Amino acid sequence: MKTLDLHLQSKSLDYQILIGKDLLSQNKHFTPVIQGQQVFIVSNKTVAPLYLETLQASLKGYECSVFLLEDGEQHKSFASYQHILDAMLDAGLRRNATLIALGGGVVGDMAGFAAATYQRGIRFLQIPTTLLSQVDSSVGGKTAVNHPKGKNLIGAFHQPSRVITDINTLTTLPDREFKAGIAEIVKAAILYDVTFFEWLETNVSKILSHDEEILVTMIERSCAIKAEIVSLDEKETGVRAWLNLGHTFGHAIERSLGYGELLHGEAVAVGIAMAAEYAVKMFGLPSEDSVRIVRLIESFGLPINIQSEQYHINATILAEAMTLDKKNVDADLTLVLPKSIGEVTIKHSVKVQDVERFLVGYLDMNIV
Repeated sequence: MKTLDLHLQSKSLDYQILIGKDLLSQNKHFTPVIQGQQVFIVSNKTVAPLYLETLQASLKGYECSVFLLEDGEQHKSFASYQHILDAMLDAGLRRNATLIALGGGVVGDMAGFAAATYQRGIRFLQIPTTLLSQVDSSVGGKTAVNHPKGKNLIGAFHQPSRVITDINTLTTLPDREFKAGIAEIVKAAILYDVTFFEWLETNVSKILSHDEEILVTMIERSCAIKAEIVSLDEKETGVRAWLNLGHTFGHAIERSLGYGELLHGEAVAVGIAMAAEYAVKMFGLPSEDSVRIVRLIESFGLPINIQSEQYHINATILAEAMTLDKKNVDADLTLVLPKSIGEVTIKHSVKVQDVERFLVGYLDMNIV
């Protein structure tokens, strides 16, 4: 088992990220961080039949209540959030109760937001069951629900007391979702660690074949990168914005297509490719770096473009969707772009018209 310690400058909460096999079935990973006797588990109807019984066995002796969400990004909504709160109130949870999120990013974000707001905040644990949530959404304390006008626009920072990442859960993860998680791993390497990027290039086949040792190493390094950045900037006032590489484009794609049409990681993969190409054209990223970035994304079976005819969208629709991004200042865009592999920059005051012109050409490129 690998253990990462995340230390926050604000000292609001330091916590551990545990990574390994069979962690879900071991009570010792839970008891040190559960507060009180009441435990409220939030999962969904896909994950619960696979892992809820194992988790409940590890929590024997606690008063456990369970709430199951419908599966899918479209259920990351105010309505679902309200249903979770209703169930928490019906269970009579006190302020020393502990909430446990068992599932992927939607479950983690929804449960975390409920924990952040229930009686002004209760303790919660993350048990991420998808690769995407293991390397991204479970680390850093961002919680949220989607709004019809944009993804994650309503939320709060609420750090978990522990993240328990059991790689056994990846054995039941559909191949498409596994690959979608790799997009966030590639992102982490691009923005912070050229050596890790080269390691990914070397180990594509082992990653895709689910080599257990390789998976633990990959997840650990990805989490370490995010943990280091979060520890420097918990509330995203500076360097934490680096983690949005590819996300301004990616979120606009999700918003324009409708949540669920592409998986989040697939949209981010396209967004990273777009950001790299835009950086080449506008800000001097070496073209060979963009080629390597796009090649690595493609090698994992991820998309690098979307067919505008298939999805009935165009550059104007995407550019307008990008104006709703949370990082923007005034009417201009803020973009996180690669300077080289291993380093990014934040560009403010990017004109929407310039991005729209770029997107016209990019969407027409025969690179789907």
